[in-house]
Amino acid sequence: VQLQASGGGLVQAGGSLRLSCAASGSILRFNPMGWYRQAPGKQRELVAVISRSGSTTYADSVTGRFTISRDNAKNIVSLEMNSLQLEDTGVYYCYARLDARPSWGQGTLVTVSS
Repeated sequence: VQLQASGGGLVQAGGSLRLSCAASGSILRFNPMGWYRQAPGKQRELVAVISRSGSTTYADSVTGRFTISRDNAKNIVSLEMNSLQLEDTGVYYCYARLDARPSWGQGTLVTVSS
């Protein structure tokens, strides 16, 4: 499984970014698929995941600000991040589970500045 994350960057607080995760092959194989993040000095944590059926789960800290979506035709899962806060800074990892085995992308850095 190859997962290619993109879209990270530097943004001011209150701004927006869109992350994309492109998978090798059909994303319908994965259940769920989504994003985790790791802030400096902290453990990796769930941000948002989306199931094969389209149901979503969000961390409390991003609910209402982030939206995860999937394009099955393009084999891409995206994360729209709005109203970014300093606490959203970290490396964001694309995640996919296939047959109970997790796979991770290489990570993309999101830096939110004041």
